[in-house]
Amino acid sequence: MYDAGNISIHALRIFINVYETQNFSMVARREGISASQVSRVIHQLEDALGQQLFYRNTRAVIPTESGHLFIPYARAMAGQLEDARRELDERSQEPSGLIRINAPVFFGQRHVAPGLPGLTDRYPRLNIELTLTDDYIDPHRDAADVIFRIGALTDSSFHARIFGQQYYHLAASPAYLRKQGQLNSPDDLSRHKCLVYRGSSGPNRWLLRPPGGEWIHYPITPLMSSNNAETLLIAALGGMGIVLFPDWLIGDRLQRGELVALLPEMQTGIKTEPQNIAAIYPHARHPPLNVRALIDYYVEAFGSPLYWQSATSGRDV
Repeated sequence: MYDAGNISIHALRIFINVYETQNFSMVARREGISASQVSRVIHQLEDALGQQLFYRNTRAVIPTESGHLFIPYARAMAGQLEDARRELDERSQEPSGLIRINAPVFFGQRHVAPGLPGLTDRYPRLNIELTLTDDYIDPHRDAADVIFRIGALTDSSFHARIFGQQYYHLAASPAYLRKQGQLNSPDDLSRHKCLVYRGSSGPNRWLLRPPGGEWIHYPITPLMSSNNAETLLIAALGGMGIVLFPDWLIGDRLQRGELVALLPEMQTGIKTEPQNIAAIYPHARHPPLNVRALIDYYVEAFGSPLYWQSATSGRDV
């Protein structure tokens, strides 16, 4: 019958050190105590567990089978206490030093960069390194502490904090609609002038579905395609054609009436699976204080619902 109440964290640390070194004297020097005190701690731990953890002789200290079985539990318990101690300590500390942020180009320009002055006002000891790229970034290999990404989250080796979902809107300027007429159904897209974003994998597909229906791909022949969303947006604002863009890119334009949402009763997109807006970072049991502080700041800054969706109704997926 063992008494777990008699097991201290100090005893666990001594046990782990003895298991790793198999030497009482070496552990004693590390801990600043005598070898007999180390031996006494191990005896007390064995009494509490009701198991012999080491074979002892004049030449060696050898773990028993019980010692081998207990070591992963000891390490886990000691590690959890260290995590708790670090987290409690960090509550009284301030985020500081370099934090490296990566974000998609246009999302970063419109929604990450504008928040940085407020972030550095709150945490003046932080230094910011912001990289904007639409390329795939692996935080295990690339220089990034927090990565803002939009898409389906599939990699379990990352932690992810989801801010919300991205929704798409078909839109055109009032001037275009006066000149070319309204878009009354998806089939009308074939007679309209469409401006299409073209990424590294080719032109975006335009997908629509009615409430409760299935996604349907509507092939279009674009009047213009470009790998630069800002260029397409400028063209749409000038009355050149229709765009299919995410809410975070054109929500303010819809709110001001510079663009008009088309077929608002239908859900639109470029992919059939939900597209999450999230911050990802390498999997860690205890994320660094800088990472937690930055993500919490943007959770607050983006709001719920996301501030750019306040004027553009989100649609159920």
